[in-house]
Order: sequence, then structure tokens, then C-alpha cells
Amino acid sequence: RIDMVVDAKTAASITQRIKKRAASADKGGPSGSGTVLYLGHIPHGFYEEQMRGFFSQFGDVTRLRLARNKKTGASKHYAFVEFAHAEVASIVAQAMNGYLMFTKILVCQVVPDEQLHPNMFKGSGKPFTPVNRLKRERVAHNKKRTADEATALEKKLLAGERKKRRKLEAAGIDYEFGGYEAAVAQREKKRKRAASA
Repeated sequence: RIDMVVDAKTAASITQRIKKRAASADKGGPSGSGTVLYLGHIPHGFYEEQMRGFFSQFGDVTRLRLARNKKTGASKHYAFVEFAHAEVASIVAQAMNGYLMFTKILVCQVVPDEQLHPNMFKGSGKPFTPVNRLKRERVAHNKKRTADEATALEKKLLAGERKKRRKLEAAGIDYEFGGYEAAVAQREKKRKRAASA
């Protein structure tokens, strides 16, 4: 049995390349070397799970990211698929380019290394969850206001109501309504009554 040992320079070079590859994987960057495919004109219903199952028949799929709308989560009909081996990626590109799938003709190309973006596979390892904007707005609207904010809002509402009353008066409309002024007056009356009791 002969133990093979590489020289220090080669070992340092290999270690550096491994660290670089690991760092690229951690940051969501593609590993390159012709292993990444661009897939365009993806039909509706052909999503991450279906894609992974379909392309796994060719070889090991290391990462996959389907472009989705940030608001709705709907597919943008293009994706990037990374294979473990460049040869497999090349074969898939040749086999799947122009392939008819659910009335759509797929576009499948190997992405050159110089066109690979560092964040191409960012977030590809977790399921996409669209931001619930309605909930976010509801929480912001219903949040507990400070005393200063409540006072400012009250002033704004009263000013708007006075403007509305002036418009009605100018139009010759005789219409009486309590509105915010009556509500504020009633609240102040209750506060004074509670203070005196």
C-alpha cells in the first residue's frame, strides 16, 4: 500500500477551490462549469416539484429555482436548473430545447459561466411564500397609536369635517350632523364627569 501525498502548493490550491465552491453554494451562487440550464416557456402546472422529478431522470439535480412573482407567487414561466455534471446539463439542453410540453415549446440552454449571477439560486432550498400585503397593511392600520398620533389624527378629521360643512353651507344645503365634533365633545364631557366624580 502506497500513501500518496500532494505537495503543499497543490494542497493549498485544492483547499482554496473547495472553500470557494462551498462559499458559492452557501450564498446561493451557482457552481458554474456549464452545469446550469436556463429553461424558458414553462407551462402552467410545471413547478418545482414536477421539474425536479422530471429532470432527475437525466441525472442529479443539485439546485433548481423557478422565477415567481413576488406579490402573487405565480410562475414567471422560466427557471434555472443546476446539475451535478456538465455533461448531463449539455445532454438535457440538446434533448429538451424545442420540446413540446402542454402546448408550450420549451427553450433549454446551457448558461455560460460568465453570465451566472451570484444570487441565481438564492432561496431555492425553501418553498416560496408570497408576502401577505393585505395582512401587513391591516396590522399597520390597526396598530395602537401614541397620544401624539391620536391627537394629530383627530385634528385632521375635524379639519376635514369643518371643510365639508363649509362646502355644504356654500351650496345652500341646510344639513346638520353630529360628526367628529360631537363625538369629541361627548368624550370630553365624559372625561370631565369622571374626573369630578
